[in-house]
Amino acid sequence: MTDGSVAPTGSRTRAGSSGDGEAPAAPTKEPPNPRSRARRTTYRVIVLDPLSASGLAPLVDDDRFELVERFGLKGQELADALGAADGVIVRSATRITRKALENVKRLRVIGRAGVGVDNIDVDAATERGIAVLNAPSGNTISAAELVFAMLLAFVRRVPEADRSMKAGEWNRKLGGTELYGKTLGLVGAGRIGSAVAQRARAFGMRVLAYDPFLSAERARSLEIELAPLDDVLRGADIVTLHAPLTDATRGLLSATKLALMKPGAVLINAARGGLVDEDALYACLTNGQLAGAALDVYASEPLPAEHRLRTLPNVVLTPHLGASTLEAQENVALEIAEAVRVALVDGDLSRAVNAPALGGETMRRLRPLLDLAERLGRLSCTMAAGAIERIDVRYAGAADDGLRPLTAAVLVGVFDRIVGRGDVNLVNAVLIAQSRGMAVNSTRLARHPDYGEYVEVEVMAAEGKICVAGALLGTAHSRIVRVGDFRVDIRPRGALLVLRNNDVPGVIGRVGTLLGTAGVNIAEYHQARLIEGGEALAAISVDGWLDEGTLDAVRAVPDVREARQVRLD
Repeated sequence: MTDGSVAPTGSRTRAGSSGDGEAPAAPTKEPPNPRSRARRTTYRVIVLDPLSASGLAPLVDDDRFELVERFGLKGQELADALGAADGVIVRSATRITRKALENVKRLRVIGRAGVGVDNIDVDAATERGIAVLNAPSGNTISAAELVFAMLLAFVRRVPEADRSMKAGEWNRKLGGTELYGKTLGLVGAGRIGSAVAQRARAFGMRVLAYDPFLSAERARSLEIELAPLDDVLRGADIVTLHAPLTDATRGLLSATKLALMKPGAVLINAARGGLVDEDALYACLTNGQLAGAALDVYASEPLPAEHRLRTLPNVVLTPHLGASTLEAQENVALEIAEAVRVALVDGDLSRAVNAPALGGETMRRLRPLLDLAERLGRLSCTMAAGAIERIDVRYAGAADDGLRPLTAAVLVGVFDRIVGRGDVNLVNAVLIAQSRGMAVNSTRLARHPDYGEYVEVEVMAAEGKICVAGALLGTAHSRIVRVGDFRVDIRPRGALLVLRNNDVPGVIGRVGTLLGTAGVNIAEYHQARLIEGGEALAAISVDGWLDEGTLDAVRAVPDVREARQVRLD
């Protein structure tokens, strides 16, 4: 399927789907005025899986967005669609693989309408600077209610009773068990796990939970008892899984772990199929170790028609319905559509699973600091001599959530000169440093005696180290305040020429005359020295960029030891 459709700005166009036989819809309104388009950015977002129409309102109603639906794409068609978009939105059906992302240049955001992102190659996206967003809260209630629907269906034998009645029988011997007084074991107590715990307490159940990230205070508020995984498996009558699928959790319930469960216990999995060894589970269900299971997710989806779990009478199976309520469908669509919108327009990465969690308000608050940090990164990279081995970022200021994004912003500035502008951003900067063997350290400092907001960058290179620092004066006025051992005070804007020279008369005049003869205007000239007659440093803001001939001429000025220039914008 080729993408020949271009939707008008702010519209929603169905550009094709899998097996629906519909042609692309015609545009419903005239394209915007070309002059108007030139003054603002238009973002193209492709929806690759069906979503609630009303849930996409944040994008449809914003005339900066062109929204296109393309369902059922695979292979080259998928790669082509990704390459022509600023953002894409998927549910669980479409898989965004490394190969699909291989040649994308424009794509900046992948939105997953749901919690899990295991259908997206997050590492490949991160390497390319693509933020992967999710919608973790939109389906919380629906997923928690499904857990209890499945649990009650199993313990009260509802599916079996239904089949019996429809067969014309009246079998009142189909007994069951109560939930009251039983112990529920949670593996994972995040949003959905916590919602399940609250409902379990309403049924009069005791709740054990294994979650290494749940605080004791939060556990107490939920009336949850925290315990190691093995103790939860041994002590629970019903075990329900609410963990993400990662390399660390894949196959979490192995044959060994399943063997720890109480004889006659029940397993519920409405999280991710890969958490459970299905062969081991089948064995436990057929040899009497477990009384039964209720499953909504599977290692391979759709579950193959011949899969042997389908043959077991003591298993309740549903086809991944956790988020399949009208409310959840609209909620996750709204959540991810708004997340994609603010990520592209405002740089809000609060929903990103692979980048510093910067929300819109946080981004606005930190923007002056991030700009300063990026410029310091450019300056430090320019001043470094030889291959960079280590980068230390130190921050003193009021932003408790600032260190991680500031470090990423410094790296963006460092790599802007090394790997090229546009190939590095807050998403992939740390990964690029790791791939190049650079050590990156971040430190929160005590309050600086002179500045309320202070950022220091030290670069260790093959031929020595350089330290540069900057500060905010007031809330938004940034200054470079240190280069090496020298205190300076210069605006980090435009082109900066940095000289090391002997502190002798005439250097400033000769350099100024040379620049004037070359037609280069000086905006600021800041000279600093440590001792009289020793080494001095000049930080010179200039209008324009020195060509190599002029820069070489500056280096040839008597008593100039070194001259480097950096474009800070």
